[in-house]
Amino acid sequence: MRTIANPVLKGFYPDPSILRVGREYYIATSTFEWFPGVTLLHSRDLQHWETLQSPLGEESGFDLRGIDTACGIWAPNLTYSDGVFYLLYTIVYTDRHRYKDTHNFLITANTIEGPWSKPVFLNCSGFDPSLFHDDDGRKWMVNMTVDQRPSKKRFSGIVLQEYDAKLKKLVGNVYPVFSGTERGTTEGPNLYKHGGYYYLLCAEGGTEFGHCCTLARSREITGKYEVCPENPVLTSDESKECPFQRAGHGSLVETAEHNWLMAHLCSRPVERFSILGRETAIENVEWTADGWLQLSGRGKLPKTSFLCGASVDKLSPSAKIRENFDAPVIPKEFLTLRQSPASCGITAEERKGFLRIYGGNSLSSKFHVGLLAHRLQSLSCTCTTAVEFYPQTFQQTAGLVCFYNGDNYDYLNISGDETAGRCISVVSMNNRELQESERVPLPETAAISLRARIQGRSLYFSYALQDGVFKDVGEKYDMAVLSDEHVEGNGFTGAMVGMACEDLQAKNCCADFGWFQYEEETEF
Repeated sequence: MRTIANPVLKGFYPDPSILRVGREYYIATSTFEWFPGVTLLHSRDLQHWETLQSPLGEESGFDLRGIDTACGIWAPNLTYSDGVFYLLYTIVYTDRHRYKDTHNFLITANTIEGPWSKPVFLNCSGFDPSLFHDDDGRKWMVNMTVDQRPSKKRFSGIVLQEYDAKLKKLVGNVYPVFSGTERGTTEGPNLYKHGGYYYLLCAEGGTEFGHCCTLARSREITGKYEVCPENPVLTSDESKECPFQRAGHGSLVETAEHNWLMAHLCSRPVERFSILGRETAIENVEWTADGWLQLSGRGKLPKTSFLCGASVDKLSPSAKIRENFDAPVIPKEFLTLRQSPASCGITAEERKGFLRIYGGNSLSSKFHVGLLAHRLQSLSCTCTTAVEFYPQTFQQTAGLVCFYNGDNYDYLNISGDETAGRCISVVSMNNRELQESERVPLPETAAISLRARIQGRSLYFSYALQDGVFKDVGEKYDMAVLSDEHVEGNGFTGAMVGMACEDLQAKNCCADFGWFQYEEETEF
């Protein structure tokens, strides 16, 4: 057995749905307002994960333009039956107190690489749908429900309904099967069958520091479900000293060696700020003599590692990423906001060896943002890029941005100024309050290197001319501003770092980025 360190997916990889087909493992995670929708990853050893082409990589299948931050694609569920992959997901269109407008869709494919079918609408009674394939051939969907009435419990329980694969729709009665435990905020349901029982694994307690996984079971799929006497089966809220907090939203898988694992989300906060967002960890779990599930070795706290019998698939990946944009296809590890790179004016085809970003709307916009970003996966790292950009006005900017959402970011940017000419500064947005550092004049050099250095909560920006000597810009910035806990409203994503270009004058400028490098210094 090998020991594998958690988290297995570092940075913004929340709501994992884990699946094994043969000796291949897959995980699907939420993307919210980021494009493409649903991140899909593959592994043979549960340690090294490769990003696959997203099943929702075509804009024709969904439209996220104008979606609020923290809305969009929630909690995908990946299953497999009779040679077909099934992917359920929610598009959340609204988040206004009691209302969410949660539309649930299903797509299918004969291979994990696709092509995937067109989305089929199923229902909109709540979010976090998952599909269960029973051994009698019937298929059932469970999802949490939302009750908008002020006098009722907003997270109003779990419902079950049969899915007809031939008709491609839900059929028959809707069964309320589980109202949740005293923890409340019951969501993230997944159904499993083991030892003659149907098991319902749920997320409860909210996705903040009281998050957890709870379990219930029934002899009949429609209930009545008995609550596990040892609930919660996983939680961090019993120890503020545990390095992994907010643990919950679990998904089970049986390994090829017939051991059981639970993938779940968690965060590694710095002074209670989850800057890297909600990440994915894996736990060893086991069935007890009385037919319940528990973490191996008992206890409820997430572990910093787990044991796996699968053989190593490849060497450990480097903590350094260098992208030179030599290929015309933008790497799958990069994301854009709400629309595809092409729709955002981002291309690696027009100038060989460069990423070209045409000036889009402001970084605070919900439409047409010229930003290509990579997940921040460590709080001890350096991110560097080189850009050619010649603005004509202060309304044209390009540079390197540490980004959470349109209300919270720090942007090292080159722009124009009536007095200083071409210049560089840091624009900071903190819950919609805008500040800018002193503008430093720049010479008319061909390219300028931009750097963001992150050490825990501290963020430092610098730039270099052709001599390669980096000079500081602005002050020390607080990475906690880019955390789930700091943002106003829901915080469900995580800090990103990327290349951006704005044109708030005439939409006729572009910036050419020669390369992008992300390098971790020491593991956080």
